[in-house]
Amino acid sequence: MKTKVLLTSFDIWEPHHKSNSSDDLLGLISVQKSTNYSLSFLRKLPVDSQLATQIVIAKIEEIQPDVIICCGMAQTREILTIESQASCGEVVMKTSINLAELVAGLDVTEISNDAGKFVCEDLYYSVLKYLDMSCYQTKCIFVHVPVLTENNRDKIVGDFIKILLYIV
Repeated sequence: MKTKVLLTSFDIWEPHHKSNSSDDLLGLISVQKSTNYSLSFLRKLPVDSQLATQIVIAKIEEIQPDVIICCGMAQTREILTIESQASCGEVVMKTSINLAELVAGLDVTEISNDAGKFVCEDLYYSVLKYLDMSCYQTKCIFVHVPVLTENNRDKIVGDFIKILLYIV
């Protein structure tokens, strides 16, 4: 049986944005073929914490994925960053995935302990909390994606595929 993977991305949130790099990356990943996993996408989620969370949780309940990789754009970062945790007030939720092992050997990926104080962290926290309170054994991470350029695109896609393969 194939591992079911849910991948999410956000829509743009600033008028000057032509695209969201997290969605651009998922567009590139969507053409990948594998016999080990099946990919489901929730692309261009609204940049609204409550609405995005409702949409993602509804999809989790519908398809019951084995793995969730939420993605967001980090326009000031230069590499992929995997978020170790998300917080809401004093409560901190952490991914169950061994991130040190995951990033070992990746060229353009690091661990981040700061998912930001915006919709990305809100969604990550809400999904981790939902999974913690549910009976699902789903693995979940959040990946921040830098702006994709001709110079970094292939390395970013390569590392993201390695991340996907590690988790499945």
